[in-house]
Amino acid sequence: MNWDDLRVFLAVARTESLSGAGRQLKIDPATVGRRISRLEEGLGVTLFAKSPQGYELTRDGGRLLAHAEAAEQAVTLGAETLSEEGEAGLKGVIRIGAPDGCANYVLPRVIARIAREHPDLEMQVIAQPRLFNLSKREVDLVVSVSAPTSGRLLVQKITDYHLSLAGMRPYLRRHPAIGALGDLGAHKMVGYVPDLIFDKELDYLEEIGVNRVDYTSNSVSVQLNMIRAELGLGIVHDFCLPYVPRMRRVLPELVRLKRAFWLVRHADDRKVERLSRFCEIFTRQMREVVEKLEAEA
Repeated sequence: MNWDDLRVFLAVARTESLSGAGRQLKIDPATVGRRISRLEEGLGVTLFAKSPQGYELTRDGGRLLAHAEAAEQAVTLGAETLSEEGEAGLKGVIRIGAPDGCANYVLPRVIARIAREHPDLEMQVIAQPRLFNLSKREVDLVVSVSAPTSGRLLVQKITDYHLSLAGMRPYLRRHPAIGALGDLGAHKMVGYVPDLIFDKELDYLEEIGVNRVDYTSNSVSVQLNMIRAELGLGIVHDFCLPYVPRMRRVLPELVRLKRAFWLVRHADDRKVERLSRFCEIFTRQMREVVEKLEAEA
């Protein structure tokens, strides 16, 4: 058994397909299949069972997975030691998963700050309104709107942030005045598609007592643009407000929600020096950028 075969095994286990592993490793899927067959023949066991959903680990495959991940960790640590980065600039690729609001309105500024000090570091942002699987190494770290309570994870709070009820000034001039939460019944509301709310922390309208929504999306950016198009009112991240000058808060004394961003990593990455250094820098810059944007709102 060699590391190259284990690397192919890990890719198939995480993507659950030969084609997905091939794209990840930049090799032909047929080659991936041959490498898996060679590994199975060498070990004398079946590692994957083919199903309509893809390649699923067998019991023996699951047992090998833990050892393969340990080998991956050892290779990563060895590369970190030999890189001789010390206190020099960070290098390589780091992939960050984040909800689309954070990814669109916060992370570009964070990355710009980090890039000035670490120009050889490639930072990839995967912006999707869903949960990410760290065990499958879809990303290196996740910015989450809630702290996970299960799994082998490292979780730390990044910073608090705030949200407000908001609308465009032209819309507010054309529609009935709002002096209390009860007045919202005369207005159209923008929010999340109810059955696509993947985290309870995102159920903003229910928290302020609004039980209906007229225009919906699973994307923060789309919701913001719906409000910008004067379709109605909605809950907006305060760090988004500087990007839309004519948008203003509504009932600011009554509606100001508080949430937090959390940094989540796989527990096996605790000893990866490069990633730990990046997380320290990233967390500090996230705090500063969110604070600055909210001050500009």
